[in-house]
Amino acid sequence: MSKLKIVIGIGFFLAWRSIKHSSLWSTLLIISVMVLTFLNIVVVSGILVGLIEGSVSGWRGKFTGDVIVSSFTEKQYIENTQKVLSVIENTPGIDHYSTRYAEGGTIESNWKQKTDPTDKGETAGVTLVGIVPEDELSVTGIDNDLIEGSFITNNDFDKVVLGYLTLKRYLPFEAAGFTAINAQIGDKILVRTGDISREVYVKGVIKTKVDENDRRVFFPAAQLRQMIGRDDFNVDEVAIKLKEGVSPEEVRDRLVALGVGEFGKVETYEDAQPKFLEDIKKTFALLGNVISSIGLAVASITVFIVIFINALTRRKFIGILKGIGIDRRAIEISYIFQSFFYAVIGSLIGLFVVYALLVPYFDANPINFPFSDGILVATLSGTMIRLAILIVITIIAGYIPARLIVRQNTLDSILGR
Repeated sequence: MSKLKIVIGIGFFLAWRSIKHSSLWSTLLIISVMVLTFLNIVVVSGILVGLIEGSVSGWRGKFTGDVIVSSFTEKQYIENTQKVLSVIENTPGIDHYSTRYAEGGTIESNWKQKTDPTDKGETAGVTLVGIVPEDELSVTGIDNDLIEGSFITNNDFDKVVLGYLTLKRYLPFEAAGFTAINAQIGDKILVRTGDISREVYVKGVIKTKVDENDRRVFFPAAQLRQMIGRDDFNVDEVAIKLKEGVSPEEVRDRLVALGVGEFGKVETYEDAQPKFLEDIKKTFALLGNVISSIGLAVASITVFIVIFINALTRRKFIGILKGIGIDRRAIEISYIFQSFFYAVIGSLIGLFVVYALLVPYFDANPINFPFSDGILVATLSGTMIRLAILIVITIIAGYIPARLIVRQNTLDSILGR
């Protein structure tokens, strides 16, 4: 054991002298490669996952809230809504909630110009949603996503806000079953649901990047309730926003235990989100890992080449060290320490860049993707795993060339043969 300590001590001493007397530019080059590799394996994967995480955050913040109660598939609405709301109001941890009436329907923009009654004209299938504006905005704040006009108020009559996917000018093309109309702020459109039709004015357009919202037409609740004949005040959705630090799962389970689950589906935002979001998230994480592995391979090859050239140019010196009795293991360990130094310094700089600069920046300035506001997802546990992999691979890449040079014949190394 004491001999091993001596070997390690000598190896550390040789590594320190080598780093201390090496070229500043070569040291900076290797450390720069380590920093860029660390950023590649953390940031690229983090942005790919963050792209979908932005969609999940949008789904939670702008549509479902933290917990959502919705009607069963076989039911038209949440039965006994007033009892459900009473339970919600008296449940600890709930900050605000918004009730919504929802009904399938269509909107049409050129019905007055039609000469043939069978002509469908410019018609789009939508979901008509009745909301209490101040309640909805306290939960989702979708008025911040207005791209045209202004949001509806309780006093508005025959005025609606459209999701941007209902308008042709915001669509690059019309896919099968994905229709839209031409309308401007202040234009009158025709709304139909069942046998009921009504002319309304377009007051605003929102773009939340949540398809469920962006294919909807928002009415003041009182008007839509009148249109669809919902005199019993039974609603279709209740989106719930919780107080800071309150667990959605705990509130969901509490509401179910109090009987809300008898009248509607009680789900957290994760329960309610489409399965394809989770599938895409896993796919992008896999893509990020593939790209990261390429970066690791490039870094290991770079370190291998640098250490190999370094050892090759110091071949005579290595031969002399062996000739005066220095254990070859100490020489090999010295190169391991050098590789470890480069990997750790590069990774520490990378950690600073990620957590002190990039993560706060992307949180404050999300990337404006067409379907989400992308952020940088860099969990500490995931980052530490990647950091450990980078250090191990770098050490291996530094050890192999050193071992190849050290194993050569001592006399040949000293004479340069």
